[in-house]
Amino acid sequence: MKHISVSFIALTALGACATQAATSPAAVTPQTAEEALSVYYRSIPSSELPAGPELLPLSTSKALTRVIVASCNDEELPNPALARIAEEDADLFLFIGDNVYGDRDGRNYANADFELAELHESYADLGVSEAYNAVAAAMPILATWDDHDFGMNDFGRNFAGRILAERMFENFFHMNDTEIADYPGVYYSRMVGPEGQRTQIIMLDTRFFRSDLMPTDDYGAAGRERYIPSTDPAQDMLGDAQWAWLEQELSKPADLRLLVSSIQVIPDVHGWESWDKMPTERQRLYDMIEETEANGVVFVSGDRHTSFLYKDEDRGAYPFYEITASSLNVAFASDPDSTEVDPRQLGLGYTFGNYGEIEIDWDAGQINFIINDETGEEVRSTSFSMDEINAG
Repeated sequence: MKHISVSFIALTALGACATQAATSPAAVTPQTAEEALSVYYRSIPSSELPAGPELLPLSTSKALTRVIVASCNDEELPNPALARIAEEDADLFLFIGDNVYGDRDGRNYANADFELAELHESYADLGVSEAYNAVAAAMPILATWDDHDFGMNDFGRNFAGRILAERMFENFFHMNDTEIADYPGVYYSRMVGPEGQRTQIIMLDTRFFRSDLMPTDDYGAAGRERYIPSTDPAQDMLGDAQWAWLEQELSKPADLRLLVSSIQVIPDVHGWESWDKMPTERQRLYDMIEETEANGVVFVSGDRHTSFLYKDEDRGAYPFYEITASSLNVAFASDPDSTEVDPRQLGLGYTFGNYGEIEIDWDAGQINFIINDETGEEVRSTSFSMDEINAG
């Protein structure tokens, strides 16, 4: 990508000039600097965006039996966990956010760098990563993003660079020729397996449309570290279009649904990003699952730099299970056992480098959630039956 110097004043002028030069209703007439920036972002040729290795096609006819899931990957650090994933015999790898850390040096903050050069460089580094290339050669990959590959820590729809970040994401993961490139955001779904063994994979976008979170009133305090549940009646996690799409997806017949959210869904006990910070939106999600009679929903999440397992058996039509797999190589703790305990948590969280595993035994009707350390050794697990996650 050619790094052209673009100033905020110039972009504002571009918006004004485009408006004055418009000669027909069909002309592009950006009114604001942000709209002008969007026009500029969409004009950048795909050839100037970072591109990752080719990805293996996902067979939709064969039942899934083993899915690997991981998040939080610093492309500049050694990554034994990612290298170990490449050696796994799995049907699919879900790369569920913070796949790169493209906002570390601050160039994306306050829209100071309109071209998101750091994010571009991070994708370029991942593209030549031996471990990532080995994973791409070993199994199909489905990806979504979180804040560090969205371009700004903890941000949502008010990040002006989100359109360029989306274009980088879609280009890197070879989505330009899919339906994902036809609409704002990076949400999509895939249906895999024959009738009776059908897994629906729903990849949510919890960044592009999300409204602001409510800052804590007690910064750093346990359970209120950064954010508290919002009381804003206009709080929004997914945006109208994605909510409507999700309702349609949940109405489709499936035997198991992996609902992938980059941030956690079930827990309530911490003050970091999670669905409980928008309680109205989380209730909307739970209500939608019940109203569409969508059986077999389990949650898959990342983000937390600690892995967790959860069971929520009192807020839905059937128990909801969640596996949080985080992080691959961005661990902050000095003890592998997390001190955080949520009432719906199953066992202790695991803080060192790790990845998750979802085993599906169709014959036995059983699902295993497993957390492996960076060597592939199992460190946490839970099992449940498919009958248990079926309201009927």
